[in-house]
Amino acid sequence: MLSLDNLRIEQGDFRLSADLAIAAGARCALIGPSGAGKSTLLGTIAGFLPPTRGRILWQGQDLTAIPPGARPLSILFQDQNLFPHLSVTQNLGLGLDPKLRLTPDDRAQIEGALARVGLANLGLRKPAELSGGQQSRVALARCLLRARPILLLDEPFAALGPALKSDMLALVAEIAAEQGTTVLMVSHDPADARALCPETVLVAEGTAHPPQPTGALLDTPPPALASYLGS
Repeated sequence: MLSLDNLRIEQGDFRLSADLAIAAGARCALIGPSGAGKSTLLGTIAGFLPPTRGRILWQGQDLTAIPPGARPLSILFQDQNLFPHLSVTQNLGLGLDPKLRLTPDDRAQIEGALARVGLANLGLRKPAELSGGQQSRVALARCLLRARPILLLDEPFAALGPALKSDMLALVAEIAAEQGTTVLMVSHDPADARALCPETVLVAEGTAHPPQPTGALLDTPPPALASYLGS
């Protein structure tokens, strides 16, 4: 279970509180008005921003003071965080060894991950030689290799067209189910939340609320969310 225990985040005039729990293996969207703090909350869970108070717990372990790279999670951003001067294989290899001292077994794992996301035989290409959808698949393959129990998605597929985005969300769901991954996804698109996440955390008016069933929340949104959605 991922628990945000009496968490408080402050940046200048910005304030966000969270006191909630997300079950292991759950797929949960974070949705709410622009500027409400969805990405900030994700960044705090990842360790990039320290909370003012409270704790972040995973399966009872306190992660609050653990450096980002040592936390049991992977994170995907919209820009994919691929290094343009490295090949696809090297970008994936960073998930196994930051110094890229890859063993034959490492390379076999990389080839398997590329095949799993539909990119077999593209390991020698640079990111610029790939389409946006292919770059998203490379970034997802890197998370697949890391096999961390938590996957944070900060709108990594927002720039993709509807069909490609739908494919990527389906692929995330498949991989998460296979690995038992807990998924938290920031989204501005209710359709994405419905497609991937049975539960949703509403982030609005200074609070990240406990998870609710996605369909029920979006069908009858509270005023702050209804105003944002235009419903």
